[in-house]
Amino acid sequence: MKKMVGKILVAFLWMWASPWTLAGLLVGLLGLATGGGAQRRGRVLEFYGGAVEKILALLPVGPTALTLGHVILGRTPATLAVARRHEMVHVAQYERWGPLFVPAYLACSAVLWLARKDAYRDNPFEREAFAKAP
Repeated sequence: MKKMVGKILVAFLWMWASPWTLAGLLVGLLGLATGGGAQRRGRVLEFYGGAVEKILALLPVGPTALTLGHVILGRTPATLAVARRHEMVHVAQYERWGPLFVPAYLACSAVLWLARKDAYRDNPFEREAFAKAP
């Protein structure tokens, strides 16, 4: 019975985060089509290189990795290895917040920016990730 409840919970968490997972899959597939690679790590798919690397370079913070639902996008396999624990905290946040994660994250960043604070480092989602995976 416990196993069945666990499987139902995992399925629910996947569905709850699925809108952003789908977005991550689309970016990841674009990366694969442009010479990038992919790997599976537990319940997460990771994509790197190709267009993924170029897209990450265009973002304001220029991250080495970014999480969308159950997909982690990284510039290279090496940067994914360094950022993996941090990004897995974001996966758990997507499982808690579901489709509300990105709007909540961006709203926190906007409020912080307006308050002349660091919209990235002071963001509570990032603070949790840095605290759990420095």
